[in-house]
Amino acid sequence: MKNPRAVDRLCYTTGLLLVLSGLVHLGVFAVDGGPWDGPVSWRKPVTFGLSFGLTLIAVTWVTSYLRVGPRLRSALLLVFAADCVVEVGGITLQAWRRVPSHLNMETPFDTAVSVTLAVGGGVLVALLTVFAVASFRHRPTGPAGMPLAVRSGFAILLVALASGAAMIARGVVLTRTGHQEAAYHSTAPLKPLHGVSLHAVLVLPTLAWLLSRSPWSERTRRRIVATAVGCYAAAVAGAGVWAVLTYR
Repeated sequence: MKNPRAVDRLCYTTGLLLVLSGLVHLGVFAVDGGPWDGPVSWRKPVTFGLSFGLTLIAVTWVTSYLRVGPRLRSALLLVFAADCVVEVGGITLQAWRRVPSHLNMETPFDTAVSVTLAVGGGVLVALLTVFAVASFRHRPTGPAGMPLAVRSGFAILLVALASGAAMIARGVVLTRTGHQEAAYHSTAPLKPLHGVSLHAVLVLPTLAWLLSRSPWSERTRRRIVATAVGCYAAAVAGAGVWAVLTYR
């Protein structure tokens, strides 16, 4: 698929379907009940469907402001979209099977799913890091404040990727040393940091885009975006402090 617009449409559609999946499973939770927290709950297909869907939509949109070759961008987005589907699909499958999706080595099938999700996470880190580096190598295009919003969004997104990798790494170590239950609970301190930093790449550029529709001067819009970036960074720092204080 060489047409960049066709790739964008495919990614937007896929993102919307993932969001829809999350909303459907929110309805399943309302009907079926059960715990919201814990390694086996309807929370996971809900939150992962919504998060991956919104992230795919955001990255597809935001990367249009990057100075990246259209063919390279299209190829990276296609892999990213496929990886998002695999991640949400694996998590949803395990939720319906009533077993944990991550760090689950109980059976060969569960191990295969867990490893696939971990490898998929590594692919996500690699792809998003490429986009983040591209945002800093060449100044992004867009209205006043957009270059700062895009760069800051990707920089904060790297924090989310690092915290996600840390959760998986620690969980795997605990699982392989015979502490399965501790592995399931070991991710709790980093979840707020991961969640807060994950969506900066959507929130900050959206703010810059909305401000471009306002009558305010470019200088004012840049200041508002810079203030928003500072506030978002403070929220991420607060979540980081919480992770350190609650780490066990």
